[in-house]
Amino acid sequence: MDKQYKTRGIRGAITVKENTCESIQKATIELLSSIINTNNVNEDDIASIIFTLTADITAEFPAKSARVHFGWDDIPMICAQEIPVPESINMCIRVLMLINTTLGKKDIKHIYLGGARNLRPDLVID
Repeated sequence: MDKQYKTRGIRGAITVKENTCESIQKATIELLSSIINTNNVNEDDIASIIFTLTADITAEFPAKSARVHFGWDDIPMICAQEIPVPESINMCIRVLMLINTTLGKKDIKHIYLGGARNLRPDLVID
């Protein structure tokens, strides 16, 4: 019997060194590349991507960086601002990539890089 495809979410986050286009682009590409490589994601399997950013990141849209770098013109992507929770991590890009896959929930590897490793230390892959 063939495995059934299901839509699964892959979470990830990374911190940005500074609020510049270059820093945001670099961090976005690093995070998405790590998610794709770690989970063996094919472009055709990506249903959509949601990015959230802390209020101190305003120089560039991560979705634009993904479209330009990976050529993902036909993948729906959107950016939103995180709610300002006191004592939350600063300069952080978070992502929720929805994919169609045969992987089970427990087989998905979530990616937390840089200072964002503190958000979910239980999910950090060394």
